Amino acid sequence: MQLTTLRQCRFLIFYVLLSVSSLTAAAQTDSLEIQTDSLDIKIGQMILFGFSGTKADTTTNFYREIREGKLGGILIYDRNITPANTAGKLKELIASYQQAAAIPLFISIDQEGGLVNRLKQKYGFPPMPSQSWMGAMNDTALTSSIASNAAKAMTGLGINLNYSPVLDVKDASNPVLGKLKRCFSSKPSVITKQAAAMIDAYHALGLLSVVKHFPGHGRSTTDSHLGVADVTKRWRPNELDPYTALIASGRLDAVMTAHIINRQLDAEGLPATLSHNIITGLLRDSLHFAGVVISDDMQMHAISKYFGLKQSIRLAIEAGNDILMFSNHIAGAQMTGPTAIFNIIKTMVLNEEISRERIDQSFERIMLLKQRIALQTN
Repeated sequence: MQLTTLRQCRFLIFYVLLSVSSLTAAAQTDSLEIQTDSLDIKIGQMILFGFSGTKADTTTNFYREIREGKLGGILIYDRNITPANTAGKLKELIASYQQAAAIPLFISIDQEGGLVNRLKQKYGFPPMPSQSWMGAMNDTALTSSIASNAAKAMTGLGINLNYSPVLDVKDASNPVLGKLKRCFSSKPSVITKQAAAMIDAYHALGLLSVVKHFPGHGRSTTDSHLGVADVTKRWRPNELDPYTALIASGRLDAVMTAHIINRQLDAEGLPATLSHNIITGLLRDSLHFAGVVISDDMQMHAISKYFGLKQSIRLAIEAGNDILMFSNHIAGAQMTGPTAIFNIIKTMVLNEEISRERIDQSFERIMLLKQRIALQTN
């Protein structure tokens, strides 16, 4: 049986198991058999990690954790790319980890174009200009063509999830978005039109999209990688317009949260990633988004400097995040591993600090999205 068919079967088997409330699963890949209870399976799917290395080393803890189901997705960075035979080596790396997983992984990447560009032209990948350039051209056919070429490259490697497009408004004073030309436009109507063209091009080639950074990071004057980013005085309600329109159109697969503070939306001043008012109250209840919510990197200093690891995980899950991202890529942040995060979540569930219902909700949304990958993969 071909690998693609095996992946489809594994996706669909686990999707069917969603309806069984007292799930006990046995999943087999190659010579490994995993037998665990449903809580373990569900928690593992909520964890996504970055990793080091350009080859899947079967002796490492990370490889073992994938086989044990301690995480549901991985994040590709420049550090995973070899200068020589880049596509071949990266495809081999992805396939090795994918084959090791009992439930197929989200293989994710930040491939926005411009300066946020992992699959660089110098490695043989197609050119991908910045979103700022595409927005200035404001030609949806051109954006679609660029996105299609990028999607072909990504899916050809085995990547199935891209953290793109950026829906933030363009503001030249923003150090991490505007100055780096990561935003389509200062006009929400242009952002919506360009993002729709990009997402449609991705979908046509079986690539899922994660839009970001909800509820709007574009007018911040500081970088949430480094510390507090407060947009309370500068944020405008029309920054939600692209989300409103794209949710209504049915295009959105997943939404990434921002670590910004916005007291217009959360009077307590919790970062959006940790705010039930923003993630559940606004995104889910008011805007009616029913898909997957992925946190921005939980190791960014806007979170890690001000909240303990256990506290930030609990708040993020209670807020409504389905997947927690840990890149192990932030300078000065404490490094961690999937098992540590898995154990923290499981202990809180067993101690009733996090409800099983919340875990069930996230697992169902994640598996519905993974099922779409299986159905789109031929």
